[in-house]
Amino acid sequence: MSNIICKNVYKTFIQGDSKIKGLDNIQLTIEKGDFLCLSGPSGSGKTTLLNTLGGLLTPDSGEVFIDQLDIMQLDNNGLADLRLEKIGFVFQAYNLIPVLSAVENVEFVMQVQGVPAKERREKAIAILAEVGLADMINRRPSELSGGQQQRVAVARAIVSNPAMILADEPTANLDSKSAIALMALLVRLNRQHAVTLVLATHDARVMDYAPRQIKMEDGRIIQDYRIDTKQIQ
Repeated sequence: MSNIICKNVYKTFIQGDSKIKGLDNIQLTIEKGDFLCLSGPSGSGKTTLLNTLGGLLTPDSGEVFIDQLDIMQLDNNGLADLRLEKIGFVFQAYNLIPVLSAVENVEFVMQVQGVPAKERREKAIAILAEVGLADMINRRPSELSGGQQQRVAVARAIVSNPAMILADEPTANLDSKSAIALMALLVRLNRQHAVTLVLATHDARVMDYAPRQIKMEDGRIIQDYRIDTKQIQ
């Protein structure tokens, strides 16, 4: 079953006296459990597309379906519920809450969802163990390395079992070792939990881990193909 369908999606931005095509007639179907990488130069539209899929940006026209739900018909509250229930986000800047510990950061989304305290603490501890941070659950972001903070962000994104994870330049602030470790984690999550992953990146170190490659230019999809991926055990 298709997780995501985009039909005839357009988005234009105004810069001074100019109109910039953010998205230009996007046609895209993403199946459940797919793992794809959006790539292209700055301004190609990959982050705009990612934000559109996440309901963070409203296109000028077209249709966007997530699990058969037409998100173009949702109001702000409906979009907020969609993001809370179906989408996990991983950003370049981590976006952790500085005054909360790792386990409290992971619990935060579940707290908003109304998950009981005992259940959300158990789930948060379990998912942090899965991403290799079992002994760091009480550390605040300032006490963690960049790679460890990004793992907390991934744990927070997946703890409530979203239909998909959207990751925007997730390795941009990481060294090579941490970037590859993060990709190994994402690959494992995709394989073991069938989480749909959409990754936008400039990072050549990590592109080849995604079986499906989508290259963008000037707001258009110019290539959509599959590759034999790097092997991660």
